[in-house]
Amino acid sequence: MDVAEHEPKERILELAKDRFFRSGFNKVTLDELSGELGISKKTMYKFFPSKEEMVKAVVWMMMHRVEKEVKRITEQDKPFTHRLADLIIFIGRTVGKLSKSFQQDMKRFAPVIWNEVERFRQEHIVGKVVAMIRRAKEEKVFREDINDEVIVLMVTTCFQNILTPDVLAEHAFSPKEALYTIFHVIFEGSLTEDARKEFVNYEITNL
Repeated sequence: MDVAEHEPKERILELAKDRFFRSGFNKVTLDELSGELGISKKTMYKFFPSKEEMVKAVVWMMMHRVEKEVKRITEQDKPFTHRLADLIIFIGRTVGKLSKSFQQDMKRFAPVIWNEVERFRQEHIVGKVVAMIRRAKEEKVFREDINDEVIVLMVTTCFQNILTPDVLAEHAFSPKEALYTIFHVIFEGSLTEDARKEFVNYEITNL
């Protein structure tokens, strides 16, 4: 595929990702996507013969990006507590973008793809965070009485139910304030006293 063909495919995927994640994919039509992009349905069908193929491509694109970013975060030259914090924030943000409508549509209309997402989540997201939390316990960074998987569930649940456009529109706090509060209450509450001193200069960026 040359560059000229690659560009419209990427544009289709990016728009589809935004619409699917926000509203679910069942109610999003190819007519809407093609009209917003200013391209014909024929062009869309050239790349994606069906909506299911488009959903699959969007999901695989997301998983590839997540895997790449997780690798970058875990390998960066930062204190361990900062890398763990970056990873938890990234995962929370990523999960927060997936609306309940999208998840419901996946479970109902694309269960095979959803099972792949769940497998990926367990192996490449939850597994990585839990492994880092266990290491944090071994290095006396996290308190030993903290349950690894509960921390991951708390973060993802808070992000998914608070950092959404609908919820934010109903409250005066900003996305940054919500993110800061969720993260610091959960993360700092898990740190040992010594680790908390090292963590004091950590700053949430890229909001």
